[in-house]
Amino acid sequence: MHQPGTDLLLARARERFVLQDYHGAVHLLEEIAASGHAFADAHHLLGVSLSLLGMTERALAEFDRALALNPRYLEALIHRGLVLNELGRSAEAEESFRRAALADTGSIGGFPAPVAAQLANRHADLAQAYAEVGALPDAIEQYRRALELGPTFHDLRYRLARVLLESGRALEAREELEQVVAARPGFVDAGAALGLARYLSGDGDGAREVWKAALARRPDNPRIEAYLNMVGHGR
Repeated sequence: MHQPGTDLLLARARERFVLQDYHGAVHLLEEIAASGHAFADAHHLLGVSLSLLGMTERALAEFDRALALNPRYLEALIHRGLVLNELGRSAEAEESFRRAALADTGSIGGFPAPVAAQLANRHADLAQAYAEVGALPDAIEQYRRALELGPTFHDLRYRLARVLLESGRALEAREELEQVVAARPGFVDAGAALGLARYLSGDGDGAREVWKAALARRPDNPRIEAYLNMVGHGR
């Protein structure tokens, strides 16, 4: 039940970036953004890639999108400040650096915020590795540890919910997906998964409600249409 498309595109974009193929990275990251699944990491990497190609205004817009999703994103604040400095907008750059300094003093789980974020991603990588070999309880444990360190990382919460669904733990998945959809109402795949979690936990009306909302956002999504046909469109 995993949907690796977005993760795969992001991994490929990172590979392109490491190889200094910034145009290739931009192409892949823009595909993620167009899908509506872009999280702060994708917007940040897109901003860095655009800045290295000299597209500074577009880069700033992507850093702003990353920061709208995670206002304490240290690297996005720093890169935003660097680009603003290049443009001669020193007062705005100083403000961005000041916010970065404040963000760096934060603490999550006993770690400085940037360290906690890195550790969260390491736990998520390990969780995905466990999930790929079918060790779902271990994957769930690692995703939960990742979310202790990155409670606003809604991409990780969504991945946890998918593994919970795959494990037959629909009520727990529903709790996680309710949080994701509340924070990211435009995340259509999360809405589709929430409907499934509601349906599997015995709430057919609630499933229909969330699937209708998801279909309104993405009318051409055959999976959501199939879900609605399964329960009947009802009211």
